Amino acid sequence: MKKRILLAAIAMTVLALGRAWAQDVRYNFDKETDFSKFKTYKWVPLKDATQLNDITDKMIKTAIDEQLATKGLTKTDADTADLYVGYQAAVGQEKQFTSYSSDRGWYGGGMGSSTTTGTTSTIYVGQIAVDMYDSSHKDLVWRGLASKTIDQKAKPDKQQKNLTKAMAKLFKNYPPEVKK
Repeated sequence: MKKRILLAAIAMTVLALGRAWAQDVRYNFDKETDFSKFKTYKWVPLKDATQLNDITDKMIKTAIDEQLATKGLTKTDADTADLYVGYQAAVGQEKQFTSYSSDRGWYGGGMGSSTTTGTTSTIYVGQIAVDMYDSSHKDLVWRGLASKTIDQKAKPDKQQKNLTKAMAKLFKNYPPEVKK
C-alpha cells in the first residue's frame, strides 16, 4: 500500500512537470478561404504589438520562414504578396506548486500519519501568435498561437531549437483542410 501511494505521487509529479514544459499550440482559420491560392507572403508589423530586440525578432522570423517555405510559400518584399504575415510575442510569469506526500497509512488497525511538503517556483511562459492576412481584402484568414515554458537562462542555440520545434508544431496543420 505504501509503495503504491509513493508510486502514484511520483507519477502525478512527473505528469505535472511534463505538462508544464510541453508546447501548447492552437490555431483557427477562415473556413471560406481557399488556401491553395496563396503562394507568396510579406512580413508586416502588427499594430500595437510589442517590439522585440533585433536578435529575437530575427530568430522568430527565421523559424517561421523555414516553416512557410516547407509549405510552398515564398517570401517577398513586394506589396503584391498573397499573404501578409505578422506576429506578436510575450513572456509571462506563472507560479508553479509542487507537492509530495508521504503516507504511512493504516498499520495493524491503528491510524497512520501523513506528511506533505511543497515548494513554489516561478516559471516563465512564452507565447507567439502568428497572423496571416489575405492581402487583397486585408482579412485575417489564419491565426496560430504557440505557448511554451521557457528557460530564461538557455543558450541561444537552445532557444532557437525550442523556437523551431514550436513553429514546426504550430504549422503542422497549415494549410488547413476545409471539410465540405
